[in-house]
Amino acid sequence: MGKVKQLGYGVNGGFDLKIGAKTVLEDVKLGDSIAVNGTCLTVTEFNAELSEFTVGLAPETLRKTSLVELEPGSVVNLERALLPSTRMGGHFVQLAWIEGIGGKVKGVVSLMSEMGMREMEGHVDGTGEIVSLDPENDSLWVRVKTSPDLLKYIVPKGFITVDGTSLTVVNVFDDELCFNFMLVSYTQQNVVIPLKKVGQKVNLEVDILGKYVERLLSSGFLESFK
Repeated sequence: MGKVKQLGYGVNGGFDLKIGAKTVLEDVKLGDSIAVNGTCLTVTEFNAELSEFTVGLAPETLRKTSLVELEPGSVVNLERALLPSTRMGGHFVQLAWIEGIGGKVKGVVSLMSEMGMREMEGHVDGTGEIVSLDPENDSLWVRVKTSPDLLKYIVPKGFITVDGTSLTVVNVFDDELCFNFMLVSYTQQNVVIPLKKVGQKVNLEVDILGKYVERLLSSGFLESFK
Protein backbone atom coordinates (compact mmCIF):
# COMPACT_ATOMS: atom_id res chain seq x y z
CA MET A 1 0.00 0.00 0.00
CA GLY A 2 0.99 3.62 -0.37
CA LYS A 3 -0.05 7.03 0.93
CA VAL A 4 -1.24 10.02 -1.09
CA LYS A 5 1.14 12.97 -0.78
CA GLN A 6 -0.42 15.43 -3.19
CA LEU A 7 -3.14 15.63 -5.81
CA GLY A 8 -4.68 18.27 -8.01
CA TYR A 9 -4.28 20.08 -11.30
CA GLY A 10 -0.68 20.75 -12.34
CA VAL A 11 0.87 23.64 -14.25
CA ASN A 12 0.06 21.97 -17.58
CA GLY A 13 -3.62 21.63 -16.74
CA GLY A 14 -3.56 17.88 -16.10
CA PHE A 15 -4.64 16.21 -12.87
CA ASP A 16 -1.65 14.68 -11.06
CA LEU A 17 -1.53 12.26 -8.15
CA LYS A 18 1.68 11.91 -6.11
CA ILE A 19 2.02 8.84 -3.89
CA GLY A 20 4.61 7.79 -1.35
CA ALA A 21 5.57 4.11 -1.51
CA LYS A 22 8.70 1.97 -1.42
CA THR A 23 7.99 -1.53 -2.69
CA VAL A 24 6.39 -0.59 -6.01
CA LEU A 25 9.34 1.62 -6.98
CA GLU A 26 11.72 -1.32 -7.38
CA ASP A 27 12.95 -1.16 -11.01
CA VAL A 28 10.26 1.37 -11.93
CA LYS A 29 10.71 3.42 -15.12
CA LEU A 30 8.89 6.36 -16.64
CA GLY A 31 5.90 5.07 -18.57
CA ASP A 32 5.43 1.97 -16.40
CA SER A 33 1.95 1.01 -15.27
CA ILE A 34 1.00 1.04 -11.60
CA ALA A 35 -2.58 0.43 -10.51
CA VAL A 36 -3.92 2.72 -7.78
CA ASN A 37 -7.02 1.29 -6.08
CA GLY A 38 -7.47 -0.92 -9.12
CA THR A 39 -7.09 1.87 -11.69
CA CYS A 40 -4.26 1.27 -14.17
CA LEU A 41 -2.23 4.50 -14.41
CA THR A 42 1.02 5.58 -16.07
CA VAL A 43 4.04 6.77 -14.08
CA THR A 44 4.96 10.28 -15.25
CA GLU A 45 7.54 11.08 -12.55
CA PHE A 46 9.29 9.20 -9.76
CA ASN A 47 11.93 9.82 -7.12
CA ALA A 48 13.45 6.69 -5.64
CA GLU A 49 15.31 8.62 -2.94
CA LEU A 50 12.09 10.19 -1.68
CA SER A 51 10.14 6.95 -2.28
CA GLU A 52 7.44 8.68 -4.30
CA PHE A 53 5.97 8.62 -7.78
CA THR A 54 3.44 10.64 -9.78
CA VAL A 55 0.72 9.46 -12.14
CA GLY A 56 -1.58 11.48 -14.38
CA LEU A 57 -5.36 11.09 -14.35
CA ALA A 58 -7.30 11.69 -17.55
CA PRO A 59 -10.72 13.39 -17.40
CA GLU A 60 -12.45 10.05 -18.12
CA THR A 61 -10.57 8.45 -15.21
CA LEU A 62 -11.77 11.20 -12.89
CA ARG A 63 -15.36 10.63 -14.04
CA LYS A 64 -15.33 6.83 -13.79
CA THR A 65 -13.36 6.23 -10.58
CA SER A 66 -13.31 7.34 -6.95
CA LEU A 67 -9.73 8.63 -7.15
CA VAL A 68 -10.88 12.25 -7.25
CA GLU A 69 -12.15 11.79 -3.68
CA LEU A 70 -8.68 10.97 -2.35
CA GLU A 71 -6.87 13.53 -0.22
CA PRO A 72 -3.35 13.89 1.22
CA GLY A 73 -2.85 11.10 3.74
CA SER A 74 -5.28 8.66 2.10
CA VAL A 75 -4.00 5.07 1.98
CA VAL A 76 -4.29 3.34 -1.40
CA ASN A 77 -3.78 -0.14 -2.83
CA LEU A 78 -0.86 -0.33 -5.26
CA GLU A 79 -0.14 -3.01 -7.87
CA ARG A 80 2.67 -3.49 -10.37
CA ALA A 81 2.05 -4.91 -13.82
CA LEU A 82 2.25 -8.68 -14.22
CA LEU A 83 5.61 -10.11 -15.33
CA PRO A 84 5.82 -13.07 -17.74
CA SER A 85 7.84 -14.92 -15.09
CA THR A 86 5.17 -14.47 -12.40
CA ARG A 87 3.58 -17.74 -11.23
CA MET A 88 -0.12 -17.78 -12.09
CA GLY A 89 -2.10 -19.96 -9.71
CA GLY A 90 -5.87 -20.17 -10.02
CA HIS A 91 -7.29 -17.01 -11.52
CA PHE A 92 -5.20 -14.01 -12.44
CA VAL A 93 -5.47 -10.25 -12.40
CA GLN A 94 -3.54 -8.46 -15.12
CA LEU A 95 -1.79 -6.44 -12.41
CA ALA A 96 -0.81 -9.48 -10.48
CA TRP A 97 -0.49 -8.55 -6.84
CA ILE A 98 -1.16 -5.98 -4.20
CA GLU A 99 2.01 -4.52 -2.78
CA GLY A 100 1.71 -4.73 0.98
CA ILE A 101 3.52 -2.73 3.61
CA GLY A 102 7.12 -3.85 3.53
CA GLY A 103 6.71 -6.58 0.93
CA LYS A 104 4.68 -8.20 -1.82
CA VAL A 105 1.52 -9.82 -0.57
CA LYS A 106 1.07 -12.59 -3.10
CA GLY A 107 -2.10 -14.58 -2.65
CA VAL A 108 -4.51 -11.77 -1.84
CA VAL A 109 -5.06 -11.22 -5.54
CA SER A 110 -3.44 -13.91 -7.63
CA LEU A 111 -4.06 -17.05 -5.58
CA MET A 112 -7.58 -16.52 -4.27
CA SER A 113 -8.99 -19.56 -6.05
CA GLU A 114 -7.18 -22.74 -7.02
CA MET A 115 -9.57 -23.80 -9.75
CA GLY A 116 -11.62 -20.91 -11.13
CA MET A 117 -10.00 -18.78 -13.81
CA ARG A 118 -10.87 -15.11 -13.83
CA GLU A 119 -9.31 -12.19 -15.64
CA MET A 120 -9.38 -8.61 -14.40
CA GLU A 121 -7.56 -5.88 -16.30
CA GLY A 122 -7.11 -2.84 -14.04
CA HIS A 123 -9.67 -0.91 -16.11
CA VAL A 124 -12.32 0.38 -13.72
CA ASP A 125 -15.93 -0.01 -14.89
CA GLY A 126 -17.46 2.32 -12.32
CA THR A 127 -17.87 2.89 -8.61
CA GLY A 128 -19.91 1.57 -5.73
CA GLU A 129 -20.74 2.83 -2.26
CA ILE A 130 -20.02 0.95 0.96
CA VAL A 131 -23.33 0.54 2.81
CA SER A 132 -22.23 -1.69 5.69
CA LEU A 133 -19.12 -3.10 7.39
CA ASP A 134 -20.01 -5.93 9.78
CA PRO A 135 -17.40 -7.96 11.70
CA GLU A 136 -17.93 -11.70 12.22
CA ASN A 137 -15.24 -13.19 14.44
CA ASP A 138 -11.97 -12.07 12.80
CA SER A 139 -13.55 -11.66 9.35
CA LEU A 140 -15.38 -8.65 7.90
CA TRP A 141 -18.58 -8.59 5.87
CA VAL A 142 -18.69 -5.75 3.36
CA ARG A 143 -21.82 -4.73 1.45
CA VAL A 144 -21.55 -2.44 -1.57
CA LYS A 145 -24.28 -0.66 -3.54
CA THR A 146 -23.78 0.03 -7.23
CA SER A 147 -25.70 0.90 -10.39
CA PRO A 148 -27.95 -1.57 -12.27
CA ASP A 149 -25.57 -1.29 -15.25
CA LEU A 150 -22.82 -2.93 -13.19
CA LEU A 151 -24.91 -5.15 -10.92
CA LYS A 152 -26.13 -7.19 -13.90
CA TYR A 153 -22.59 -8.53 -14.34
CA ILE A 154 -22.21 -9.53 -10.67
CA VAL A 155 -23.29 -13.04 -9.63
CA PRO A 156 -23.09 -15.07 -6.39
CA LYS A 157 -19.77 -16.96 -6.18
CA GLY A 158 -18.58 -14.87 -9.11
CA PHE A 159 -15.68 -12.47 -9.17
CA ILE A 160 -15.34 -8.74 -8.58
CA THR A 161 -12.43 -6.37 -8.12
CA VAL A 162 -12.96 -3.75 -5.41
CA ASP A 163 -10.36 -0.98 -5.22
CA GLY A 164 -7.97 -3.34 -7.00
CA THR A 165 -8.54 -6.32 -4.70
CA SER A 166 -9.91 -9.37 -6.52
CA LEU A 167 -12.67 -10.94 -4.42
CA THR A 168 -15.36 -13.62 -4.49
CA VAL A 169 -18.95 -12.36 -4.36
CA VAL A 170 -21.03 -14.07 -1.66
CA ASN A 171 -24.54 -12.78 -2.39
CA VAL A 172 -26.27 -10.34 -4.72
CA PHE A 173 -29.31 -8.37 -3.53
CA ASP A 174 -31.06 -7.20 -6.68
CA ASP A 175 -33.86 -5.33 -4.90
CA GLU A 176 -31.27 -3.27 -2.98
CA LEU A 177 -28.78 -2.94 -5.89
CA CYS A 178 -26.16 -4.43 -3.56
CA PHE A 179 -23.69 -7.28 -3.33
CA ASN A 180 -21.50 -8.46 -0.47
CA PHE A 181 -18.22 -10.23 0.16
CA MET A 182 -16.14 -11.28 3.16
CA LEU A 183 -12.56 -10.31 3.99
CA VAL A 184 -10.53 -12.73 6.09
CA SER A 185 -8.11 -11.36 8.67
CA TYR A 186 -5.04 -11.66 6.43
CA THR A 187 -6.65 -9.71 3.61
CA GLN A 188 -7.86 -7.01 5.99
CA GLN A 189 -4.28 -6.32 7.03
CA ASN A 190 -3.07 -5.74 3.49
CA VAL A 191 -5.77 -3.83 1.61
CA VAL A 192 -7.49 -0.47 2.05
CA ILE A 193 -11.13 -1.59 2.14
CA PRO A 194 -11.30 -2.05 5.97
CA LEU A 195 -9.91 1.49 6.37
CA LYS A 196 -12.90 2.97 4.56
CA LYS A 197 -16.15 4.09 6.14
CA VAL A 198 -19.79 3.53 5.30
CA GLY A 199 -20.75 5.99 2.57
CA GLN A 200 -17.33 6.07 0.90
CA LYS A 201 -16.92 5.05 -2.73
CA VAL A 202 -14.87 2.15 -4.08
CA ASN A 203 -13.70 1.39 -7.61
CA LEU A 204 -15.31 -1.66 -9.23
CA GLU A 205 -14.18 -3.86 -12.09
CA VAL A 206 -16.49 -6.68 -13.09
CA ASP A 207 -15.53 -9.99 -14.69
CA ILE A 208 -14.94 -9.18 -18.36
CA LEU A 209 -16.37 -12.52 -19.54
CA GLY A 210 -19.93 -11.35 -18.90
CA LYS A 211 -19.36 -8.23 -21.00
CA TYR A 212 -17.99 -10.28 -23.89
CA VAL A 213 -21.01 -12.60 -23.83
CA GLU A 214 -23.43 -9.68 -23.69
CA ARG A 215 -21.68 -8.00 -26.61
CA LEU A 216 -21.83 -11.14 -28.75
CA LEU A 217 -25.52 -11.71 -28.02
CA SER A 218 -26.58 -8.10 -28.56
CA SER A 219 -24.58 -7.58 -31.77
CA GLY A 220 -26.25 -10.42 -33.63
CA PHE A 221 -22.82 -11.82 -34.51
CA LEU A 222 -23.81 -15.33 -33.42
CA GLU A 223 -26.69 -15.34 -35.91
CA SER A 224 -24.14 -15.58 -38.74
CA PHE A 225 -23.25 -19.12 -37.61
CA LYS A 226 -26.77 -20.45 -38.02
